[in-house]
Amino acid sequence: MAALLWRICNLLMAAFFGLAAAVQVNDPDAALWTVVYLVPSALTLLVSIKPSVTDNGVWRSLCDLHSAGCIVGTIALACSLFAYTQGNILHEEEGRELFGLVIITIWMSLCRSSAKSPLGGVRLIAAIVVALFPFASWLYIYVNKEMRASWPTHCKTVI
Repeated sequence: MAALLWRICNLLMAAFFGLAAAVQVNDPDAALWTVVYLVPSALTLLVSIKPSVTDNGVWRSLCDLHSAGCIVGTIALACSLFAYTQGNILHEEEGRELFGLVIITIWMSLCRSSAKSPLGGVRLIAAIVVALFPFASWLYIYVNKEMRASWPTHCKTVI
């Protein structure tokens, strides 16, 4: 059962990362963010199809390289937000980008660690929570018109 749940979580996250890439279409830096989301989408889709792919050296290298880039991006965005943000960081485009990078980093870490031992117990529960969080967040943001009101035009036209 745990193996099936892990595969379903990976399928959900592959879909989330793919959707996150698709909504970048109107973003001024769409090319960058599309790649940022498509790489984990592909890696995660592979894990959902064949969980043992995390033992593959090429998969692990791509995962590590992408995760390192996301960590650097997370630090840069966090510093920028800390210096310039005055309100809720989710109202800032950089805040939403930061959360996207954090989700990628956490998910890639869970996938990477699944190569050593199958996910179960607390790690599986964490995977389920992380897999459901982006969809719950998108639903909340979609319902919360006040939050969307402060967004730039390119963000409003995608939803």
